[in-house]
Amino acid sequence: MPTSGTQHSPADGRAGRGSLDAEQVIAGAVALADEIGMAAFTIRRLAEAIDSKPMTIYHHVPNKEAIIDGMVDAVFAEIALPPTDTDWRSAMVVRCASMRQVLARHPWAAPLMETRTTPGMATLRHHDAVLGCLRAGGFSLEMTAHAYALIDAFLYGFALQEATLPATAGEEMHELASSMMAQMPTDLFPHLVEFTVGHAMASGYDFGQEFSFGLDLILDGLERAATAS
Repeated sequence: MPTSGTQHSPADGRAGRGSLDAEQVIAGAVALADEIGMAAFTIRRLAEAIDSKPMTIYHHVPNKEAIIDGMVDAVFAEIALPPTDTDWRSAMVVRCASMRQVLARHPWAAPLMETRTTPGMATLRHHDAVLGCLRAGGFSLEMTAHAYALIDAFLYGFALQEATLPATAGEEMHELASSMMAQMPTDLFPHLVEFTVGHAMASGYDFGQEFSFGLDLILDGLERAATAS
């Protein structure tokens, strides 16, 4: 599996028929999904992308589900583990910031990350490290479950929203909001108009800034709840 910090390009995995192995199949699959998404992902397209044949792929990875397992594991391998030389909150911020960056590189991955019934070693290592970070921070088992669920629900949801929003900021965001306003019956939606004009169209607005605010809000609440429990 790729090591933490690995980034794939569409050329990854195209080593030729003679030298193909399971790791190259997975690397090629990740690169292809980055390029076309999972809706269009097929074994035939993967074979074309890595200069191979479908049946040759199945010599190395038994089926499509196993390929997806490997793809998810490769993505988990890119996410930084929470560091063990700092407090739980700082460690979780490091892990969450890394996860956001990784999911932005692989926008197809968020819906699949917690669906695999045969997780790989990188997946298991990541979950174990996050659980260990929370437990070392004094969280009970019940609070650990709450924390993990809330933090990851926020991360995956934010990643999905960032993946579907136009990549706009500054003047581009102002132009997009202006275009929307021009088509809106403003007298019917006064609160939407107020928000769009007073906030979304304001200079310097960037949806991505909501990430830190939301994460801090969750961590603040978890810290208070853990202390009270």
